[in-house]
Amino acid sequence: MEYLIGVLLLLTFFGLAFYCIKGHNLMIGFLGISVIWTILSLGGTLIASQGFLDANPILQFRGEQGALVTLLNRIYQTAPQNWGTTLVNVLWGAWFGRVLMETGIASTIIRKTVELGGDRPLVTIILLNIVVSIIFTAMTGAGPVIAIGVIVLPILMSLGVPKAIAMFTFMGSVASGIYLNPVNFAQFRLFFVGVDEFPEFTLGWYTANWGIYALAINLIVTTVLTAFFLKRSKTRHAWAAQTGAAPEHRSAPWYTLLLPVVPVVLNIFLNFSVIGGFVIAGFLALFLTRRLQGTFTEKCQFVNKMYFDGVVDTAPLIGFLLSLPMFNEVANFAAPYFSAILGPIMPTNEMVIIIAFAVVLGLGLFRGPMTLVGSGAATLGVLRGVGSFPLPFMYTIFAIPTITVNIGSCITQSWVAWGLSYTKVESREYLKLSIPNAYIAGILLYVLTAITMIGLGAQWLM
Repeated sequence: MEYLIGVLLLLTFFGLAFYCIKGHNLMIGFLGISVIWTILSLGGTLIASQGFLDANPILQFRGEQGALVTLLNRIYQTAPQNWGTTLVNVLWGAWFGRVLMETGIASTIIRKTVELGGDRPLVTIILLNIVVSIIFTAMTGAGPVIAIGVIVLPILMSLGVPKAIAMFTFMGSVASGIYLNPVNFAQFRLFFVGVDEFPEFTLGWYTANWGIYALAINLIVTTVLTAFFLKRSKTRHAWAAQTGAAPEHRSAPWYTLLLPVVPVVLNIFLNFSVIGGFVIAGFLALFLTRRLQGTFTEKCQFVNKMYFDGVVDTAPLIGFLLSLPMFNEVANFAAPYFSAILGPIMPTNEMVIIIAFAVVLGLGLFRGPMTLVGSGAATLGVLRGVGSFPLPFMYTIFAIPTITVNIGSCITQSWVAWGLSYTKVESREYLKLSIPNAYIAGILLYVLTAITMIGLGAQWLM
């Protein structure tokens, strides 16, 4: 009977994938699947064979007083509570992003970059791509992307870059920076609760061994493809862009332009706390740009408003993050049923998994079963149920479709959807550019993973 439960769980998994592809609310989707998997897994303990239960101690709670309530409390109370650190990082990161926008530091960096590029469009594009990726190692969320986008996109189009290519290269640069963003790293890392743990897998270790190379690969592929698409396209005149002018921003002092990378640098090289880095760099930005004007009360209100705006930027993400740990916890409980039905056919060799993931990269689009910000968390639950893999390996194979394919290429991503509306680019036109980028960059990133991550478990045990 455990096979029957496994089949039902698998069907609900595909149902969740379809739900995500249709673009429905992720928080409700994962809350619903958590309840369904809880019911099916608990029901399975009543009808599964005794041999199956004996082989899976996680399912042996019958007859223990209070064990059922303890299990439910762990899924629906303890699991979300344990994500407090991630939520705090997200909120302070959103505040820091708002500080960079309000002080004019982000917009000043963009304008200085354009001045450096002069009248050489391709040089300007290359410099802008590098700068945007660096900015988004610190900033995250739809609000900051839109705020930078309304500056960068009109600049690119004023250089004669067709609007679809301008949007493609900007979104690809944003995705590149997210590979080193400490908030996104903390967010994605907690998807892997229950995976073979490596205490040394910190942002610093990840950056030195994989993240910095991932950023470079994604950025280089995006920039090279931009040059290729430009060569094939018809150049437009500067007045062809009809998106409106970018808003005016005050210039920030030159010595404040390094502040966006301060939190990342402090964390990587000094193992300094992410939140501490945001606070130090944020208040330095406010003081050095003299944005804290007026009475003490007015200063407090200004800082509070930026925090409020940052929370608004990340509100949908917070709801999703509070339902996801419930799913992660119940996935551990459901794992033996997945293992029973998929164990004989699921690959357990790391190289085979890399090849399989590279082949089906396109399933990271439309919140599909390859992206962690879609139904990929369910795929992770299935894979976790049939094998034991090192945390760095698991993180990287899922980060590629999540960041390069979904965040940078998919029209269901919130800021990509905004960009389509802002530039009046057709979805099909954008996907013609972003999908080749997703596959080329994605395959190269899986090659990087094969070089750096295969056999990592054995290395760490030596």
